[in-house]
Amino acid sequence: MSDEQLAKCLAELGNITRLKIFKLLVKAGHDGLPVGVIQEKLEVPGSTLSHHISKLSSANLISQNRDGRILNCIANFKVLNNVVSLLNDQCCVGIKS
Repeated sequence: MSDEQLAKCLAELGNITRLKIFKLLVKAGHDGLPVGVIQEKLEVPGSTLSHHISKLSSANLISQNRDGRILNCIANFKVLNNVVSLLNDQCCVGIKS
């Protein structure tokens, strides 16, 4: 993951509504949740939710699968692990002057 991709992921998660959506999807696991359930649990208007889901999707933090009329959102755990690993790998490595 490039620094630009990392910055985009962190920027999208820097919005409180998107962070709540992402945390809910992480809790849901690999099956994800239908958009309607996310809307109900977080009490977010549909148009607002659609905007935030689009932003998370554009950063590749979530994916979407359609099952008939139901649109499921799923956290991208690979990207989540990359973000956490990239930050964690920098811990205490020192800085050369």
